Amino acid sequence: MKLIFWCVWVCGMIAIAVWAFGSVKRRRFKALAEAGPLSDLDHSYLLAHFHLFERIPLEIRHKMEPIIQVLIQEKNFEACGGLTEVSREMKVVIMAQAALLLVGRRHHFYPKLQSVLLYPDAFKKGGGNEEEEAPRLGESWSSGSVILSWKSVQQGGRNGEDGHNVVIHEFAHQLDQENRHADGLPKLEDRTAIGNWAHAFSDAYGDFCKDLDAGRKTVLDSYGATNPAEFFAVATETFFEKAKQLKRDYPELYSQLKGYYGLDPVGW
Repeated sequence: MKLIFWCVWVCGMIAIAVWAFGSVKRRRFKALAEAGPLSDLDHSYLLAHFHLFERIPLEIRHKMEPIIQVLIQEKNFEACGGLTEVSREMKVVIMAQAALLLVGRRHHFYPKLQSVLLYPDAFKKGGGNEEEEAPRLGESWSSGSVILSWKSVQQGGRNGEDGHNVVIHEFAHQLDQENRHADGLPKLEDRTAIGNWAHAFSDAYGDFCKDLDAGRKTVLDSYGATNPAEFFAVATETFFEKAKQLKRDYPELYSQLKGYYGLDPVGW
């Protein structure tokens, strides 16, 4: 009798979980369908602080706008380090760049992300010797937070061709962290996709590190040599901001990123 009760209870819990997940998905799709386009004022924010937005094909921009609206509605924003508030301008600029990483692929609006913490300038993590700690421009935590410096957000968005964009970098980490570990291997469709990704990224990472060791200039920022997770984030920045150079120097890497993001920035 106890076994029967236990089985019924487990099945009930599974059914509730499935219903709850389906309910969340339904609310998100409803929100996406109801989210209107960005306002003229919102567009002025992007023209001022996210110059790459102008180069993105109009069809893709139209698809991005409801994603931006949903991300702004769903995620919590916290002002830190003396910043008095996170304005609509800040939210639009940050989430437009985050939406770029989602617009071409199946996604769930960064499901682990709960909060975006925004500092006015570079910040220190704390918890150690803060006098010796280097200032940080951004961080991504698997526990559900992205931390950003607004000054760095502006600097990265205003130059869309230097391969440095802190928002794209940290939100790439969020994608990488969806499968628990930030290891440069985000969630992929099947074993074949995983194998192709691992082969292309391993080769590219090895060549990249050899170039750095030999003192050769590379299109990828040297910070990408820190570990595979940072390599993926740096490669993503470069994919969107230096697409032609990345495709020229690392064609297999570019092909994998193109397939993953469902976008081809070379054509922009």
